Amino acid sequence: MNKKASKAEMAQGEAIERAAKFFGVLATPVRLKIIGELCASETNVTHLLSAINVSQPNMSRHLNVLFKAGIVSRRRSGANVFYALANPSVVSICKTVCTEMDAEVASSRGSIEI
Repeated sequence: MNKKASKAEMAQGEAIERAAKFFGVLATPVRLKIIGELCASETNVTHLLSAINVSQPNMSRHLNVLFKAGIVSRRRSGANVFYALANPSVVSICKTVCTEMDAEVASSRGSIEI
């Protein structure tokens, strides 16, 4: 194995590890709902709590995970903290996956015999 192949394999391995961590962060329905809410615009925690039925500590934990992963950004304005999508590619990835899942669910409903 030459050094170029080895470096390419290492880079691919690192990319796969990063992708796995990224998808791991997205692998929670609450986080996908948060991303869905943030697709429209930046919003504060109060709005997110009214749109998504979770406790405030649970919401904060999920927002912190998304923030640390670089998926959302946050800014403070007085007592409020506002969140926005920091990585626009997340939206297209989530829409693609959710669209595919919707089609799969619709297809499976049509094939069920009662």
